[in-house]
Amino acid sequence: MTPPPSLTVDELAARAGVTVRTVRFYSTKGLLPPPVLGPRRVGRYGPEHLARLALIEELQHQGLTLAAIERYLEQLPAGITAHDLAIHRALVASWLPEDAQEATREQLERRAGRALTEQDVDRLAAMNVLRRTDDPNVFEVDPGILHLGVRLLDVPVALETILAAREVMLHHSRAAARELSRMFRDAVREEGSLREVKSLSAHMQPLVVQALVTAFQRSLREELRALYAERSGD
Repeated sequence: MTPPPSLTVDELAARAGVTVRTVRFYSTKGLLPPPVLGPRRVGRYGPEHLARLALIEELQHQGLTLAAIERYLEQLPAGITAHDLAIHRALVASWLPEDAQEATREQLERRAGRALTEQDVDRLAAMNVLRRTDDPNVFEVDPGILHLGVRLLDVPVALETILAAREVMLHHSRAAARELSRMFRDAVREEGSLREVKSLSAHMQPLVVQALVTAFQRSLREELRALYAERSGD
């Protein structure tokens, strides 16, 4: 079950690695749903807000303008869960760290929203979420996939299985990206400019990601149903 909204705007900003001003700006632009009002009308934020901020950050890293991000988010279904937002985020992003940021243990745990054991840190390192440095209290962290890695800490699956799943996702997503890039290239006439190719890509990328998410979720449900049916017959 999804935990109820419990974060203040300051806590949400700290977890997401943004400023309170940024959170309020996104809210005024409609990129974030309004908080739930608690006692004394204090706004409380939950996992959906955090997951949405992570998705916005990744879309920005991919070069989408604020207007394109608005269009992307407008196409998401109403009431989308933090889990589904994380799937969107994972499909948009690469599992490999690119823009690692240095963080102390305290900063890392504040971003993670929880205390981390040495075993947790080892698992995050194995998933390429972070790298240890010569200082045991300082890490190089990929902020883009930190929240996904932290969520995976609670999944009751062996680390080897998670890493194998990563390789499967990378293999097929790269193959899809190569084929889609070829289609984009062929869609523009040979004498078309690089600007036209970039323009087509910018318009198509949000739609392609949404299509991939939908196709993946439907395929996964079908596979799980088949698995349940097979186990029920045992």
